[in-house]
Amino acid sequence: MADIDVRTQTVVPRQNLVTLTHVIYGLHAFSAIAGITSPAFIVTAFLSGWPSIIAVIINYVKRSDVRGTYLDTHFGWQIRTFWYALLWLVIGAVLIATIIGMVIGIPMLVLVGLWVLYRIGRGWITLSDGRPMPVD
Repeated sequence: MADIDVRTQTVVPRQNLVTLTHVIYGLHAFSAIAGITSPAFIVTAFLSGWPSIIAVIINYVKRSDVRGTYLDTHFGWQIRTFWYALLWLVIGAVLIATIIGMVIGIPMLVLVGLWVLYRIGRGWITLSDGRPMPVD
């Protein structure tokens, strides 16, 4: 039987799943930070870096294990961050392919990269506090 948090009336996740969620944030952060230290944009490094790809695969594989816990909101947050970043990368790449769109596409990719860093940071801090992420 699962433990229930008396204060929040939610299922308390196993400690190894909390640790795994920290590792997933770390993998995403490693990929994003690689984009800062290389000629690649943050968003392209985040989406094409092996650590982020491995992290999102782990998210999908372990998602059923965190159902009913506050970690489920973190897994959703991480998955949505990955897929929305990919969507905006594709839109930015299409814009950059046109001369006129380059003026919009490059700044947009920079902003998406900052958004990715924000999402990783906010999620990781919220996880460290043992709280769920808002559903967005």
